[in-house]
Amino acid sequence: MAQQGVKLERESFSCSICLDLLKDPVTIPCGHSYCMNCIKRNWDGRRIHRCPECSQTFTPRPVLMKNTMLSDLVEQLKKTGLQAAPVDHCYAGAEDVACDVCTGRKLKAYKFCLICLASFCELHLQPHYDSPGFKKHKLVEKNLQENICSHHDEVMKIFCRTDQQCICYLCSVDEHKGHDTVSAAAERTERQKELEGSQQNIQQRIQDREKDVKLFQQEVEAINRSADKAVEDSGKIFTELIRLMEKRSSDVEQQVRFQQETEERRVKELQEKLEQEITELKRKDAEMKKLSDTEDHTQFLHNYSSLSPLSESTSSIDIRPLRYFEDMTAAVSEIRDKLQELLRKKRTNLSLTGNTVFGLLSNSQPEPKTRADFLKYSREITLDPNTANKGLLLTAGNRKAIVLEDVQPRSYHEDRFSDWIQVLSTESLTGRCYWEVEKKRYEVDVAVAYENNRRAGRSGDVAFGHNDKSWALECNKKGYTFIYNNVHTTISGPVSSKIGVYLDHSAGTLSFFSVSKTMTLLHRVQAIFTQPLYAGLRFYPTTGDSAEMCKLK
Repeated sequence: MAQQGVKLERESFSCSICLDLLKDPVTIPCGHSYCMNCIKRNWDGRRIHRCPECSQTFTPRPVLMKNTMLSDLVEQLKKTGLQAAPVDHCYAGAEDVACDVCTGRKLKAYKFCLICLASFCELHLQPHYDSPGFKKHKLVEKNLQENICSHHDEVMKIFCRTDQQCICYLCSVDEHKGHDTVSAAAERTERQKELEGSQQNIQQRIQDREKDVKLFQQEVEAINRSADKAVEDSGKIFTELIRLMEKRSSDVEQQVRFQQETEERRVKELQEKLEQEITELKRKDAEMKKLSDTEDHTQFLHNYSSLSPLSESTSSIDIRPLRYFEDMTAAVSEIRDKLQELLRKKRTNLSLTGNTVFGLLSNSQPEPKTRADFLKYSREITLDPNTANKGLLLTAGNRKAIVLEDVQPRSYHEDRFSDWIQVLSTESLTGRCYWEVEKKRYEVDVAVAYENNRRAGRSGDVAFGHNDKSWALECNKKGYTFIYNNVHTTISGPVSSKIGVYLDHSAGTLSFFSVSKTMTLLHRVQAIFTQPLYAGLRFYPTTGDSAEMCKLK
C-alpha cells in the first residue's frame, strides 16, 4: 500500500504530456497543470487550443502564468528523490514519425490521438490508458497527418461523395458547401459492404476456377489414360496381326515348297522316261546300222524279219510355264493392296475423328489477310533432285526448274518421276506454311502432294491432280484450272506470273493466290490431310519453260 501511495503521489506531480515531473508548472483554466514549455509546444501553430486531458477548448489562447505553489512542491519532491520511472527508449529515425511530446531527442511515435491531434511514444501514451480523462480519446496507428485537413488543421471526419474525398467539418461549410456529404464512418460502412460483396464475388470465382482447373486436370488424366490404353491395345492388335501375317507367310512358303517338290518330282519322272527311251533308241539304231552293213542278202533278209518293232514313243512333253508361283505372288500382292487400302481408309476415319475432337478443343486461328501477314508463315522451298524427271534441270540452289530439250543421264532413284515432267520439294510441309512460285513462260502446274504419290508409269494418275494424293492449280496464259482426283474446275481470276500458296495443314485448308501488287484469292480447298505434304511443280514438254520457288526472306 505504501508503494501504491508513492505511485499516485508521483503521478499527481507529473506532466501528462512529457510524463516527467513538472518543470515551471502552469495551470490552464480547466484546472489541469502542465510544464510551461510542453503546453506551449502543444498549442503553437494551432487555431484551436484544447486541454490535452479533457479536450476543453479555449478562445482566445490563455495567458500562461507559472504556478508557484506547484513549483515549490515539485522542488520539495525532487529533494526526497522522487523521479519519473525510467523507460526503455526507442528513438525515431529519419523514416519514422516522432513523438510530438518528447523534448530533446524524439522517441518513435507508437500511436496517434485524433482528439489531442498529436502523436505519442509508448512513454507519453500511458496517460491515455491510465487517466479517466483520456478514455474518450480515439487512438489510431496510421500517420496522423493523413487524417488532418491541411487547410483547417481539423480531423477529417466527413466524406464528400461529390468530390470523392475526405474533408473536415469546416470544409463542409466552405468549399464543399452544398455537396453530397456523409460521415466518414457511414461511407466506410457502405464501402465495406461493397468490398465484402466484391470479396465474395472473387472468392466465388476462385472456387469456380479451382473447380474448372480440377476438371481440366481430370480431363488431362482421362486423355492420358485413354491414349495409353489405345497405344497398348493397338500395340497388342498389331502384334497379333504381325503374328498372323508371319503365320500366313509361313503357310504360303510351305505351299510353295510343297508345290515345288511336286513339280520337281513330275519333271524328274518325265526326264527318266526320256532318258530310257533315248537309250533304247540308241540300241535300236546300233542294231539297224549293223544290219544295214550286212553284205549277204539272205542273211540281211533273215535278220530283218527278226527285228523287234519299235516301242511307241513317249507322248510329247508339255513344258508348261509354271504360272502357279506367279499366281501365288499375285494373290499375296492383292492381299497387301487390300490391306493398304483398308488401313488408308481407317487412318482417314481416325484423322477425321481426331480433327473433329481436337478442333473443338483448339482455338483455330483465322487466315491471314495481307501479304505481310502471309509472309509471317513463309517457308523457303527447295526442289529435290532425287524426284526431278530427267527432262528437268535444277538451278539457283535447287529452287528453279527448267524444261530441257533432251533428257539428261541420271542415276536411277526410286523417288524419281520417270515419265511425267514433275518434281517435289525436299521439305515436308505441316502446320501453317506460305510460299510463292514464279513461272517464266508458258504453263506450269503448282501443286502439293503426299510422298506416296506414284512415281513411275505413263498412266494419268501419276500426274499431280489426277489422283487423290495430290492437288494442283494449272496456270497458263489464259487462266487457271484446279485439278483434284482427275476432276477439273475452271477458276477465274487475274492472270499473274506469281502464284502464292497458303497451307494450314491441321485446319485442312489449302489456298492459291494470284500475287502482283495485291493478293487475289483464286481457289480455296477444305480437306483432311492425313500425311505431311510436299510442294510440287509439273511442266509440259515445252523446251525452256521454267518456274522458281521464290525467296521470301
